[in-house]
Amino acid sequence: MDEQDGLVDDALAEQLRAACRTAVGDSLRSVTYFTPTAFEQLYLRADLQSDADLAGFVEHESDGFHATTAYRGSELGDYGYTVRAFENGFLTRLTVGDSGVFVTTDGLTIRRSEEVAEAIRSVLAEPVTTD
Repeated sequence: MDEQDGLVDDALAEQLRAACRTAVGDSLRSVTYFTPTAFEQLYLRADLQSDADLAGFVEHESDGFHATTAYRGSELGDYGYTVRAFENGFLTRLTVGDSGVFVTTDGLTIRRSEEVAEAIRSVLAEPVTTD
């Protein structure tokens, strides 16, 4: 999986950053867009170092493309999104078609995880509009 600058056009990148920032506020750490073959980090909070193994995270999170279909028809219903808890923060991943986004945050409540997932879903599901 390769990092690819310019994978996401500026309008979509800005919509995703704004939607995530609105949903989780100052606890937003990063926003990364990914497809089955490439990724682009769209936001990294200024106080964080950019030397994280982003490709490793993306490779793992790209398994989410399979979850969308693997859980279809399960007794729990269709797959919605994934939240992972870590020692220093949380990761929320959502995929729509061949596009995915994961967001890292300092803190996260169930309500905020639902809000950020819905914000990402609405941006990925709608065509990008520019004024």
